[in-house]
Amino acid sequence: MMTTHRSAVVLVSGGLDSATVLALARESGYELHALSFDYGQRHRHELDCAVRVAEAMGAVHRIITVDPAPFRGSALTDGGEVPMDRSEESMSESIPDTYVPARNMIMLAHAAGYAEGIGSRDLFIGVNAVDYSGYPDCRPAFIEAFEDLVNLATRSGVEGDSFRVHAPLLHLDKATIIRRGLALQVDYGLTSTCYAPGPGGAPCGRCDACQLRAKGFAEAGAVDPLVSAGA
Repeated sequence: MMTTHRSAVVLVSGGLDSATVLALARESGYELHALSFDYGQRHRHELDCAVRVAEAMGAVHRIITVDPAPFRGSALTDGGEVPMDRSEESMSESIPDTYVPARNMIMLAHAAGYAEGIGSRDLFIGVNAVDYSGYPDCRPAFIEAFEDLVNLATRSGVEGDSFRVHAPLLHLDKATIIRRGLALQVDYGLTSTCYAPGPGGAPCGRCDACQLRAKGFAEAGAVDPLVSAGA
């Protein structure tokens, strides 16, 4: 059934960045359709957070279960230990072990199919400048190439009803993202960033994601609700 509203399909992991992107899409007046993915990730607590984030923002939410086989070999699935206590310099030296093979490409492809089916032409993803130095599927060239691809590979794109891939955080650092989200009243206490959460989703405080989150809140002059709550 085709929707008659201006709608957007937003990839929502349950993390800080995607929660901010969902809020930005809401601020822009879109009817929100949030997609999350169960791909066998070790940090499955993020899916519970995605449910809460989507509900808080009034989004239609679906969790898509995909075969985990294509995602093997990552530290976030079955490929060894999550790196801990790394310096920011070492984080950007090479593609990290937490890279998940083709993850954003596969997820955006699902989002494009879902969007075409509901009449949406706007896809949102939370990639940003802090990430793309290490992850090839978070870089501007990938976003541009995927937008070209989806407009070549879909009926809508070929007939001139073009898709747009929005990456509003692409050139922002974590502090700027957090300030933007707080201005939009994003409840970051609902999110999970950690790659190796403990019981109940408690952040480890030592993985790359936790360290970058802590730095972002400190530079934004804000208190992380997960830390203040002792999560």
